[in-house]
Amino acid sequence: MLDSPITLEKKDKVVLDKILRTYKKERGALIPILQKAQEELGYLSPDTLAYIASQTNRTLAQVYSVATFYAQFRLEPIGKHLVRVCHGTACHVGGAEDIQACVCEHLEVGDEGGTTKDLQFTVEKVVCVGACSLAPVMIVDGVAHGRLTPDKARNVIRKYQQGKKG
Repeated sequence: MLDSPITLEKKDKVVLDKILRTYKKERGALIPILQKAQEELGYLSPDTLAYIASQTNRTLAQVYSVATFYAQFRLEPIGKHLVRVCHGTACHVGGAEDIQACVCEHLEVGDEGGTTKDLQFTVEKVVCVGACSLAPVMIVDGVAHGRLTPDKARNVIRKYQQGKKG
């Protein structure tokens, strides 16, 4: 995964050192360390994983295996706005595939989602957001937008592109 020395920015190292001081003595704390690192840094870069491994007496393979096993962890940067399109049963029946296709086409990311080139939006397909009464629904930056049609979904995204919220 890494063929070169760890090259963290000084500010990132300071953040990681603070997190590691908080959890270092707890042997089973790798998941909370990764969670907090991702929360603070946005994602888990290869250098972040390598640094955590070196500071917790784990191999890079051990840290990487945990970071890739759990879907909550991101190994690539995400956009400023996180768009989660629900594909749970109610949303699926209500047209989630069309919502997903419309949003992805509008933002010019792959059919399954992804991050825009300008790092403004990341689209994710999720199993369920627990808002079945609003189906079909998508969550943008933690705000639920429900009873969507492709046109309504596109309009929601346009509002965020224009700097307006929900």
